[in-house]
Parts: sequence; C-alpha cells; structure tokens
Amino acid sequence: MQILDGKKTAATIVSEIRQEILQMKQGGLRVPHLAIVLVGYDGASETYVANKIKMCEQCGMKASLLHFADDASQDEIIAAIEQLNSNPDIDGFIVQLPLPAHIDEQKVIEAIDYRKDVDGFHPINVGRLYIGMPCFVCATPKGIMELLRRYNISTRGRKCVVLGRSNIVGKPVAAMLMQKEHGDATVTVLHSHSQRIAEECREAEILVTAIGQPHFIKADMIKEGAVVVDIGITRVPDTSLPKGYRLLGDVDFDNVAPKCSYITPVPGGVGPMTVCMLLLNTLDAAKHTYYQQ
Repeated sequence: MQILDGKKTAATIVSEIRQEILQMKQGGLRVPHLAIVLVGYDGASETYVANKIKMCEQCGMKASLLHFADDASQDEIIAAIEQLNSNPDIDGFIVQLPLPAHIDEQKVIEAIDYRKDVDGFHPINVGRLYIGMPCFVCATPKGIMELLRRYNISTRGRKCVVLGRSNIVGKPVAAMLMQKEHGDATVTVLHSHSQRIAEECREAEILVTAIGQPHFIKADMIKEGAVVVDIGITRVPDTSLPKGYRLLGDVDFDNVAPKCSYITPVPGGVGPMTVCMLLLNTLDAAKHTYYQQ
C-alpha cells in the first residue's frame, strides 16, 4: 500500500508555479492576479479563502479579496463581478461558495466571464469539458487527475467507480475519466438512489468517493489492490482534541488501506491539490492557455 500524498505533491506543484511566475517577472511580464469574492462571515469559508491567499503569496501570485457583508444584495455581488470581468489586471477570479440563501448561486456563476472562471463552474466551461475541449476544470477533479498522473497511475481501460454526482466533484471527475485524452476509463457513477452500491464498489479498480458520509466505505467494499481516492471530509466531534473535532473521510482508512495499492489520506490527500489547481488555472488564465482575450 502506498499513500497518495497530496500535501507533498501540492508543494511540488506550487514550487513549479513559483518558478514559472519568477520567469514571467524576469521577462517583464505582469504576475498572475487572482481575485476572490467572499460574501458573509462563515468560518469555514473564511478559512478556505485565507488558505488560498496564503498559497498565492507562496508562489508569487497576486491575490485580492473582495469581502461583502451577509446582507449584500445579489445585484451588488453581480455588479462587483462585472467590474472584475472588465478589469484587465484580474486574470481569474472565484466567488467563494456557499452564498447566503437570498442570493441565486447559479445566476452569480453565470455572470462570471467564462474566460476568467478559474473555478470551472460556468456552463461554457462545463460544456467544453464534457465534449473534450480546452477549458478551466473544477479544481478538485483536476487535482485528482493530476495526483494520479504524478503517481503514474493509469486509468486507461480500467473500471472506475465515482461515488457522488455533484456538479463540483462527481460529474466532472467522471467526465475527465471518460475522456479519450488522459482518461479512457470505464466509468460507473453511483449516488444516493443507486442500487448495489457495495457490489459496484467491490468491482472498482479505481474508486473515487465524494459523498460526505464518514467511514461509509468499509474494507469489505474494496477490491484487493484497488486505488482509492477519498474526497469526503467531515468534522466529527472529539472532545479529546484541542479543536473539539476530528476530520474524517468517506473511507474507513485504517481498515481499508491494507487492501489498497494506493490510497489518499484525509486530511492531506485531495484537499491540498484543490488549492494548487486553482492557482494553476489562474496561471493558465494569465497565459491565455485556453482562451485568447
């Protein structure tokens, strides 16, 4: 069994990004600029945003935060997005989700210029992904595929099971696994209404789970030698720890790991990859890798 170390891999990628940005500066080019729109004061969202800004600083990328109060109107947020769309100094930006209940998330996402949509949520980027065209891909699925690539884990012709069908993880990672380029897998997508979940998981050579149910995946659901990628992360109360909680994945790691050829830990697996893929998307936006502006 080998650990798929997302923390170590992400550090390597950040170093690569830092070197490329340094070369851009030495060549007289402007450094990439990521903007983040945050609405409200949700503790988890604020932590995620702080981590993204910190990683930007680590690789020499410029980061700007636009922080709005909980009661900011939808029109106010869309007006800010329109300003970012037209600002030539901003290469890419994201709107941190979730948004307050009075704001329509889909309308906000669709207001973003798809050429600056480094979260990969805009319908144009989603559509291009599904037909195999160049586009910005959601950071978590992109991080999963990059982690597999860096560990030389081939998906070609292999039976892959994706547990979860969210727009952010399940659907896009399934689409990437099916693509002729860098995918070529046989993909089954499972969800809350699927039948024979345990049986399907047992047939998987590569299992990607993103359902947010701690320790849902047990050892008897895993094929011997499978590759297991755990995206789930749930706070579970634990008074023995200073924070008062521990983070658990979808996989019963201690019992599942011995059966695997490769497995991601939680935390330290896919999470760190997600943030560095956002930075990689921003670098691509600055270089106009996918879209000429």
